[in-house]
Amino acid sequence: MEINNILNHSKKVLINNQKRDGHWVYELEADTTIPSEYILMNHFLGIKEKNFEKKIAVYLKMEQNSDGGWPLFRKGKSNISTSVKAYYALKLIGEKQNAPHMVKAKKKILDLGGADNCNVFTKISLALFKQVSWKKIPIMPIEIMSLPDWFPFHISKISYWSRTVVVPLLIIMDKKPEAKNPNKVFIDELFTKNKSPKINHGKDSFFYFYLFSLIDKILKILEPFFPKKLKNKSINLAKNFILERLNGIHGLGAIFPAMTNCTLALYLLGLKKEYNIAKNSVKNLITHKKDCIYCQPCFSPVWDTALNGYSLLETGLTLKDSSIQKACKWLEKKQILNVKGDWALKNKDLLPGGWAFQYKNDFYPDVDDTAVAAMFLDHAGHQNKKIIERACSWIIGMQSKNGGWGSFDKDNTYYYLNNIPFADHGALLDPPTADVTARCICMLSQIDKKKYQNEIKKGVNFLKNEQEENGSWFGRWGTNYIYGTWSALHALKAAGENMEADYIKKTILWIKNKQNNDGGWGEDCATYWKEKKNMTSIESMPSQTAWAILSLLTTENINDSSLTKGINFLIKNFNKKTLWKENHFNAVGFPKVFYITYHGYSKYFPNWALSRYQNLKKGKKSNRILGL
Repeated sequence: MEINNILNHSKKVLINNQKRDGHWVYELEADTTIPSEYILMNHFLGIKEKNFEKKIAVYLKMEQNSDGGWPLFRKGKSNISTSVKAYYALKLIGEKQNAPHMVKAKKKILDLGGADNCNVFTKISLALFKQVSWKKIPIMPIEIMSLPDWFPFHISKISYWSRTVVVPLLIIMDKKPEAKNPNKVFIDELFTKNKSPKINHGKDSFFYFYLFSLIDKILKILEPFFPKKLKNKSINLAKNFILERLNGIHGLGAIFPAMTNCTLALYLLGLKKEYNIAKNSVKNLITHKKDCIYCQPCFSPVWDTALNGYSLLETGLTLKDSSIQKACKWLEKKQILNVKGDWALKNKDLLPGGWAFQYKNDFYPDVDDTAVAAMFLDHAGHQNKKIIERACSWIIGMQSKNGGWGSFDKDNTYYYLNNIPFADHGALLDPPTADVTARCICMLSQIDKKKYQNEIKKGVNFLKNEQEENGSWFGRWGTNYIYGTWSALHALKAAGENMEADYIKKTILWIKNKQNNDGGWGEDCATYWKEKKNMTSIESMPSQTAWAILSLLTTENINDSSLTKGINFLIKNFNKKTLWKENHFNAVGFPKVFYITYHGYSKYFPNWALSRYQNLKKGKKSNRILGL
């Protein structure tokens, strides 16, 4: 099929995917931890949903590796914590222990060190079912809610996602309840009874790790003697935190882990009305497929709408087209203008003006979504310029001291906290990253490069300092170096950097060297481990191929042979029904811990890349950033 025919068809499909109110949203899929935790939550509460559970079991079995375990991302290595939760969920659903897939799972789990070797969050789940002693879990006393903000550990010092997960978890850990577990299902067979399990805590600082480990031991001794008055005060602070941010059907923080913890905490506090709201918010994430059911970690409508909208603008649509009009109006309504969320703790005088990732999450807008939404509205020619000005002001106020931007918080760089025993996931913080910083540079450059030149310059310096030795950039929110590099190159071009500079040439060479023989690009989620960052490519993926193509197009050399091969890959792998399809995960929630795949990425990014290529071939250049 010729490229023009492909683009005409993909444009029609993408337009038809639009919801009646003007937004786009595609499925957001995570690993099996999410549906597994849904089952664990239900059985903790004593809720039985036989039909649901059977279909979730189908999904869990579909995602099982051939070695018996379950991975953090599709086609990845089996992970001990993911595997234990999936096994327990299946057993709770009613799968027989002697079934072949369960026998294989048990063997793999034991080979990985057994349930003794799980991470902290999994052990907490097991403790609720009396499978692990609370004594084996690092302490997080509820009293930390009463600590002053100058204290080395304070709720405001950790990231939004950590905050919303941890606060209800503090209530759970304080109450130490026992699951109803109506069928009395346990997993004793997964424990090795090893007194010294081999746990890789993955800490950057052994000094802080051992210091905090000592503090953990001391606190466990002292906790029974904490004043009751202080405990009650702290529980009330945690309760009020949750109730203020309950967020209706959209849930606390609008993310699954926080929402499930919130549900359990409200149940334990006896707040029936609020508990039902929280429980229904979790159920709202259930996604029905033809033969199975899974649970999304959250929804991505603002992100999908802005990016898909930008992709369609590249095809030639304008504000005169109803799909663009409706998308602009929907996004305008979603801007958060009246709520000062947690970000205001370090920005007391800053007016709100951002967008959240989800349908509603007013306390937690993020600069990444804000930048993309504002750029799309600006590019489309949306008439309400005041909302774009508010967005720019908010973005500027969120810039960190080092010139970069984190996603949700300013200067969230308390790196020592990642060494506390509780944080064995190493994802407690939200420091500035290259990809998010790049998006902010793009936005400010697109809207008014002269006015925001100081902020842009600081951001560019941050990017230059973040460049990897091989020329690439780390991708915090998309897999991985291809995503980060795509983001950084567009920002540098937007800021007016010389695209013939040596450091840029180094980047372009890195991209070309990563190309597969079939013309596409593919990067494994395993590159988030330092020892695997330079691993060979996996099978080519349309989304990553599109990012690589868009990266190469920043040089505007449309006759480049690598570019031509990439374009041919997208043409060859186009399908009228699905557009483009990929078999690997394409994004990350928390590196080395939690991975996701945006089902929309394999649709609108290839469309975007092909459209941009065609426009450049025709001599249509643009000063718009993401579409360069």
